[in-house]
Amino acid sequence: MRILFAGTPEFAATALQALTAAGHDIALVLTQPDRPAGRGLKPQASAVKRLALELGLAVYQPVELKSELARRPLTAAEAEVMVVAAYGLILPPAVLTLPRLGCVNIHASLLPRWRGAAPIQRAILAGDAETGITLMQMDAGLDTGPILAMARLPIAPDDTAGSLHDKLAALGAQEIVRLLPRLAAGEVQAMPQNEADAVYAPKIGKDQAHIDWCQPAPLIDRMVRAFNPVPGAWTAWRGQVLKIWRAAPAAGSGMPGTVLSAAADGLRVACGEGALTVLELQKAGGRRLSTAAFLAGQPIAPGERLNS
Repeated sequence: MRILFAGTPEFAATALQALTAAGHDIALVLTQPDRPAGRGLKPQASAVKRLALELGLAVYQPVELKSELARRPLTAAEAEVMVVAAYGLILPPAVLTLPRLGCVNIHASLLPRWRGAAPIQRAILAGDAETGITLMQMDAGLDTGPILAMARLPIAPDDTAGSLHDKLAALGAQEIVRLLPRLAAGEVQAMPQNEADAVYAPKIGKDQAHIDWCQPAPLIDRMVRAFNPVPGAWTAWRGQVLKIWRAAPAAGSGMPGTVLSAAADGLRVACGEGALTVLELQKAGGRRLSTAAFLAGQPIAPGERLNS
C-alpha cells in the first residue's frame, strides 16, 4: 500500500521499520521538528526522522497541519492510508479524512482503558495483569475512535516501562503489518469503544515519581517499575535526590522510610505495609549502581531514614 506515516519516538520507529520491511510504499514520513536535547541543547532529530533518512524516505516536519498550505505535501502524496504512532501533533479533521482508508493509530493499551499520553506507565502503576496494542480508526477525539484490531500482552512481575515499551513496540509493528492487507480488502469491521469503560492516562511528572514510604510496598515497587527509565522513582536522602531503579517487595515492618537492613543483597526499607528491598539506585550526579556497589562507596546504616 501507499502510506503516509506519522510518528516521533522509538515506539513509532519500530513500526516504520516493519512497514518498510513488509514492502509498503512509504510516500512521506511526518515527525516532530528537531528539539533541543542533551547538555549542549543542540537540536536533535527524532528516532523516526533518523530511521527515515537511513531508509531514504522523504521527511516532513510541520509545526501544524491546520492550514491548507501545511497539508499540501500530504495531499500530493496520494496515499491510501495514514499510519500514526506516538506522533505528538493533533491531526485536524481535514487530515483524518484525507487518505481513502483514513488514519490508523497504533496505541499501547487495550482501549478504552488508558487513553492518553502515558498508557504503559499507568498500566504498571495500576497493577494491571495485561496490556496490549489497539489499532484504532482515528477520529477527532483523544483515542476515542473505533477499534480495528487488538492484541493482548501479559505484564510480567518484573516488567518496567522500558521493557514493556519494547515488547509493545514490537507487537504494534507486527499487528499493523497484519492489519493493512485486510483493511485494503475491506475485511475489517470497526467496533465502537465502550465509553463507560474509558480510563485516561495523563502524562507523568517528576513530582509523581516522589516515593511516599507510607504507601504499601507492592505499590512502591510498581512505581519503581513504572517510572523506569523516565522520570525515575526517587526519594530524599541526606539532602539530595536518590533515584531507585530496581526493587522488590519484602517482609519487614517499621517506621515508613526507615532502613531496616543494609547488605550486599539489598537495602531493605520499611513501608506503610511491608518493606521494599532496593536492588539498584543512583545518587545525584552519580551512576546507576547495584546496592552492593553503592554501599561499598557510601555506607548506609540501619535506622537511617529516607525522606526525613
